[in-house]
Parts: sequence; structure tokens; C-alpha cells
Amino acid sequence: MSLLSETRPHPAKRLPSRPAPPLPSPATGGATHGPPHSPGKPPGAEAHDAASHRGVIACQAYSHGRAVAQIPIEQAGDWSRRPDHMVWVGLFEPAGPLLAEVQHQFNLHDLAVEDAAKPHQRPKVETYGDSLFIVARTAQMMGGKIAFGETHLFVGDGYVVTVRHGPSSSYAAVRARCESCPATLSHGQDYILYAILDFIVDNYTPVLESIAEEAEAIEDRVLAGSLTQTDVERLYTLRRDLLRLKNAVGPLGAVVRRLEHAPIFSRDPAMLPFLRDVDDHVRQCQEEIETLREVLAFAFEASLLTGQSQQTEVSRRLAAWAAILAVPTAIAGIYGMNFEYMPELKWDGAYFAVLAAIVAICATLYWRFRRAGWL
Repeated sequence: MSLLSETRPHPAKRLPSRPAPPLPSPATGGATHGPPHSPGKPPGAEAHDAASHRGVIACQAYSHGRAVAQIPIEQAGDWSRRPDHMVWVGLFEPAGPLLAEVQHQFNLHDLAVEDAAKPHQRPKVETYGDSLFIVARTAQMMGGKIAFGETHLFVGDGYVVTVRHGPSSSYAAVRARCESCPATLSHGQDYILYAILDFIVDNYTPVLESIAEEAEAIEDRVLAGSLTQTDVERLYTLRRDLLRLKNAVGPLGAVVRRLEHAPIFSRDPAMLPFLRDVDDHVRQCQEEIETLREVLAFAFEASLLTGQSQQTEVSRRLAAWAAILAVPTAIAGIYGMNFEYMPELKWDGAYFAVLAAIVAICATLYWRFRRAGWL
């Protein structure tokens, strides 16, 4: 039993289906992704077909959890309507003609296809009749920065279509892992949806670990008082990237919880623990993001306090030396006014007495400032 297989709303009228293709022979290993050359095609038709299929990563048919054929896009809809069969299509930045063909094969909604053609969508889940349209944000470290991509998923009875945009890891590893366990893959599109979402969430972990290591190193430099302007700029960059990651992870948790509790779909009870597991991983990522943001905020505040402390220390030193130098300046200014009646000028030893007084006062001030920690 699958997430969409029972008690779903009456589906919209499907486009006329084509006759089911014959099963591929073991000798050929299944059909290729492109249609064979037809002598009757007009010139340039094959080039158009090749362009329309650019972006197809995989198009595989499954039965009872086992891969049975690699099929062309033009036959994907027919295979998905076969009893106990399912089709998993993987696309990467597909062109308009390819998306139009996929829409024709699975009778996808126009609004969902329009969203799938445009990246920079917010994570969400939408229902269109008997199908789901899901948007998830992916993340990975590239050149010391977080590179964000998107995955759009069409999930319906007998098919899963993944559309990747931007930097994102290939789902070949997910497909291989699913195919290695036919018992779990036999749950159909429910399990594939879980496997993809789990893969996306798991890929957040290396990103967070990389940021955590860098944040810890910057924090050590802050406490050691050796923070540079480059480190401060890096703090800004990391906090900004974490905010973007938070905006990607947070809505994804809401998507998973909606998939888990949506009453409009009957759910395979065996798949509910898997969805809860993804939800738990999303919550852990959210908590770690908040923790890292607090660490970076502390490091930034500590850097500001350190800078202010250094400025205060310099100001104290300058003030102390200014006070010390003010003594000889004041005395020299008094005796430099050249008044006629200054009794001290005619005293024997007055010059040495004044110098001794200046040295004594300056030495006393230096000792007091030194004792107070200003020098």
C-alpha cells in the first residue's frame, strides 16, 4: 500500500494513453533514452529530439521493487500505468520541451510544471488532484561557501520525477541504495520520496560540521586576542550563510510533517516511522544551526569587546603619558614667561631644584600609573 494508492480524490481525466510497449529483450538490455532514427522524419527532427532529451539522468521502470527496464521518456506514462509497476525519472535542469513531455506522460498540473521550470522556489508541498509537488533546498560546501540548489519532486500513483537545479549531489547513490533492497523499494513511490528527502537532509550534516570546525577555530583566535579583519568578515559570511540554511531547513520540516499527517492521502503505515526519522533529522539540523549562530554571535561580540578593550588600553597609556608630560610642560611654561620679578630665577641652584622637582613629580606619577595598570 502506498501513500497515494488508496482513498485519494478522483483523478483528473488523463490524456489518451499510448499502447503499452513490449517488454525489452534481455539481449538489448532495454530501450535507450532517445527514440530510434526514423527514415521518415524531416531533416533536423533528430536534433530536436536530442535537445528535448538533454537533461535526462535516468528513466527506470520497476516492478515489485526490482528494476525491469531503462525506458525512454515517451514510454514512461504507459509503464507507470501497468499493474504493480512504477517509474522513477531523474532530470537535471531540463529544457522546456522535456518538461512538456514529462507533463504529457504523467498528466502533471500546469502550475506545478511552471514552478519546476523555475528555480529559487521556497520549500513547500502542494497537492494537485492525485499527485504531489514538493520543493526542497539542497546545500553543500563549495569553495568555503554554502552552495544552494533545489530539488523538485512530482510524486503520483506509479511514478516519481525528480528535477534538480543548481549545485546538488546526484541521486545516483540514492537510486543504487534503493535498488539494492527490493523489499523496501517495493513500497513504491513512498519509499523513494523518503529516500530522497533523507538524502537531502543528511547532506546538511557535512555543511554544518564544516562550519562548526571553522567557528571553533575563529572562537579560539578571539579568545587568544589574535582576531584579524579577515576573521571578522568571515564571521559575517558564516552568519549570513547559516541564515540562508535556516530558511532552507525550517520549511522542509513543515513539508515532512505535512506529508506525515496529511489526511487527504492514505499512508502506508510501514512508511510513517521513516518520515518521522526525516523529521527528527530536520529538527536536529535546526537545533545545530541555532547553536552555531549563537557561537558565531558570541565570537562576533567577543571580537568587538576585544577591540574595545584594546582601544581602552591604548587610551589609558596615552592619558598616563600625557599626564606625566604635562608636569614639565607646565613648569617650563611658567618659568618661560620672562617676567621681571621672579625670585626663583636669582636663587643659587634654582635650576637644579626645578629639575629635581620635575623628575620627582614625574617619577611619582609614573609609579602610580604603573601600579594602577595604565602603564
